[in-house]
Amino acid sequence: MMGHASLLDCPLCQTIGGVLLWQGPQFRVIDAADPAYPGFTRVVWTAHVVEMTDLSAPEQLAMMRAVFLVESVQRKILQPHKINLAAFGNVVPHLHWHIIPRWEDDLHFPAPVWAAAPQHDAPAQAALDARKTAVASRLPAYHLALQQALG
Repeated sequence: MMGHASLLDCPLCQTIGGVLLWQGPQFRVIDAADPAYPGFTRVVWTAHVVEMTDLSAPEQLAMMRAVFLVESVQRKILQPHKINLAAFGNVVPHLHWHIIPRWEDDLHFPAPVWAAAPQHDAPAQAALDARKTAVASRLPAYHLALQQALG
């Protein structure tokens, strides 16, 4: 782990990293509060580790079960066209997974959400805004379903 941020420098050790939806002893689930992507959720490992292979096999299974549970609840409640799963840690070297609901009319589709955003004409932008509003209206139900599923 040489060259990685220390615990004192790590934003996911120092802050929740978003809106806390659920906290357990091993990990927490947060809403990333990304206005362009309502429902963008992260599962963050509590201890400062960098890679999945820093975890024991049972810990790896617990982490992935949480990621799959978030995906399942997103599919049921938010009903996206696709869900992106990612664990980069290039900027924040602390183990966390991104679970990102995607729609065919979202800001970047079909490119990754981290790509440069293309220009949208007025009708496309209006449709995008309407869909974001519709998804945002389902966020309370999504958050509640996640909390209930996580216990």
